[in-house]
Amino acid sequence: MKTLYPASLVILLLAPLSSYANKPYPIAGTQPYARPVGAPVIEWVHHDQAWFKHALTGIQPPFPRSLYFLDNQGNWYTPFVHPGMTGRYDIRGWHQK
Repeated sequence: MKTLYPASLVILLLAPLSSYANKPYPIAGTQPYARPVGAPVIEWVHHDQAWFKHALTGIQPPFPRSLYFLDNQGNWYTPFVHPGMTGRYDIRGWHQK
């Protein structure tokens, strides 16, 4: 069996990335003060009642004012609506189902 040299290994690892170089997608981050032309834009987000019910798992009404941020929650990640640690740290009961 022939031994691969480090340069050969690098070429093998980077070869799949070369196919992405020909894509016409905008490159974000080259001008951090401006949104790239043609970059996708989220114009509207709608969370239905099922989403709110899931997000408020383990919290009983009346809901505190501090949770009203959920009304403006977009599609970005927030750890508040996902199960966390188990055991005694599961104060909202996510893992008891």
